[in-house]
Amino acid sequence: MSKSSCPSSGLPVRRGLVYLIVAGTAWGTAGAAASLTFLASDLGPLALSFWRCVGGLVLLLAARALRRRPAAAPVASAEPRRRRVTRVLVTGLGLTVFQSAYFAAVQATGLAVGTVVTMGAAPVLIALGARLAMGERLGRAGALTVVGALVGLAVMVLGGGGTSVRPVGVFFALLSAAGYAAMTLLTRRLGRDGGGADPFATTAWAFAICSLCLLPFVAAEGLLPHTDDPVRVVCLLVYVAAVPTALAYALYFAGAAVVRSATVSVITLLEPVSATVIAVVLLGEHLAPATVAGTLLLLAAVAGLAVAEARTAAPGRRAAVLA
Repeated sequence: MSKSSCPSSGLPVRRGLVYLIVAGTAWGTAGAAASLTFLASDLGPLALSFWRCVGGLVLLLAARALRRRPAAAPVASAEPRRRRVTRVLVTGLGLTVFQSAYFAAVQATGLAVGTVVTMGAAPVLIALGARLAMGERLGRAGALTVVGALVGLAVMVLGGGGTSVRPVGVFFALLSAAGYAAMTLLTRRLGRDGGGADPFATTAWAFAICSLCLLPFVAAEGLLPHTDDPVRVVCLLVYVAAVPTALAYALYFAGAAVVRSATVSVITLLEPVSATVIAVVLLGEHLAPATVAGTLLLLAAVAGLAVAEARTAAPGRRAAVLA
C-alpha cells in the first residue's frame, strides 16, 4: 500500500485532492447558473434543487450503465447494513438542506454573498463538529479561525447597509453550511473507519433521497417553470445537473473519504472565490466595502485553518514514512 493512500478506499490522497479541486471549481459555477435561471424563469430554489438532483441521478445511472465494469475485485470488508442505511439517509438529508438552502440564499442575497457565507461558515462548523464527534483537536489556530469567521460574518451583515447583504439570505447560507458540514463529517468519519463504501452509490442514493424529500414541496409549488426562453432554461438545468452535480459530487465523495475534514473545507474554498468573481464580473453584482472586507476576513480565517491543518498532519506523515 502506498504511504499516500487511504487504507479503507485505496484512493491515493493526491488524487483525492485533485478530485476535490475539480469539484470545488465546478460548484462555483452552480450558483451562477442558478442566478441566470432565476432571472429567466419563475423557478424557485426548491424546484431547482429537485431538477438538479433528478438530472444528476439520471446522468449518473446512465454513466454507470455505459461504463464497462472491470472484473470484480475483492472488497476489504462489506459495509454493515445499518451503517450503510445511516450513511445514505444522513448524506441525502444533508444534501437536501445544503443545496436547497444555498439556492435560497443566492436568490435572497446574491451569488457572491450567498456562496461566501455558506462556504466560509462550513469549515467553522466542520472544525467544531470534528472536535466533538471525532476528537480532532481544535487548537489555538482552530479557535482563531472560529473567531475570525464570526467577526468577518458580522462585518458583512452589519456593515453592508442592507444593500448587498440581506439577513434572510445569510440565514439560508448558514443553514446550507450546516447541511454541508454534516455531509463532510459523516463521509470522513466512515472513510476513516473503513467499510468499502462506493462513492458512486453514495452519490446516487443522496440524489434519490434529496429528490424524494423535495418532491411534495415542489409539486405544491409547481414542477415546470414559466419562461419566455425555454431553451435557455433547459440548457441551464442540464448544465447544473451534469457539471456541478453529477460530476462534482461523485468526485467530492471520493475525495472527502481520504482527505482530512478541515482540508476538504479549505480546498472547496475555490467555490466562493470563483463564484464571487463570476458574480462581480459577469453578473454585475455590487459588493459594498464592508461586504468585501468581511469576505476577505472570512476567507483569511479559513485559510489560517489550512496552515494549521498542514502543520498538524505533517508529524503524522513523517511517522508513517518512518514506519
